[in-house]
Amino acid sequence: MPRLADLAELVRAPAALSVPGDVVAGAAAAGALGRRTPALAAASVLLYWAGMAANDWADRRLDAVERPERPIPSGRVAPGAALGLAAGLTGAGVALATAAGGRRAATVAVPLAAAVWGYDLAAKSTAAGPAVMAACRGLDVLLGATGGRALRAVPAAVTVAAHTWTVTALSRHEVTGAGAALPLRTLAGTALVAAGAAVRSRPDRAALPALPALLAGWYAARYGAAQARAAADPRAGRVRAAVGAGITGLPALQGALTARAGAGLLGLAVAAAAPLGGRLARRISPT
Repeated sequence: MPRLADLAELVRAPAALSVPGDVVAGAAAAGALGRRTPALAAASVLLYWAGMAANDWADRRLDAVERPERPIPSGRVAPGAALGLAAGLTGAGVALATAAGGRRAATVAVPLAAAVWGYDLAAKSTAAGPAVMAACRGLDVLLGATGGRALRAVPAAVTVAAHTWTVTALSRHEVTGAGAALPLRTLAGTALVAAGAAVRSRPDRAALPALPALLAGWYAARYGAAQARAAADPRAGRVRAAVGAGITGLPALQGALTARAGAGLLGLAVAAAAPLGGRLARRISPT
């Protein structure tokens, strides 16, 4: 039996702190914050961990060459155990989403699970990879919106998807390094994402009016600085650090989106996961 620590490394456990904020931001935008939101957030975490386990199973031969220290190639987790864990987490995630949100949640959770597996098994190494991963995160935001006016959550879903595209585009070069042009392009995308998140969507709500801009600025500074360093020195280590900053810094963006929908204090709580994720990432890599 693999150790719990090895399974945590397999699913990149600390990176899951970047997941619940998707659901919370979607629920806030759709006016659907309520008792079902924590359960939907937990379901999204299960699906995320399933994707991480399936990713390592699909990459086990490549990792044996490029990352032999990973749990599967190092022999700490058997390939069959990783695949079984991925399947079990997928089933649990879809079941929990359906139990919490009914048919409307299921109509998002099932395509989300399919997109996660599609990315890991087919799309990741293709030109469509970043777009498929972006779709996963966009659907995650819409999962939170299923109990309310889902169309209102589309801008938040697009914003998170755009951020995810930048992270995924960088992640394809975290082993080999990249040219300076790529981090410059993703940095420009990050600036646009932050600018969009800073604008309040409900100006009639006056509580903490500057908070969305402050959190969006924090996100841009945190992730943008890592991309700028990668542009100056685009070797693998700097690119990998930028990917990590994009993953652990996402809660600040989610917090900005939550706050701009009128839930300022909840947005602060979501954003608080960013520094916590950064500290945990020093123990278990989120990439």
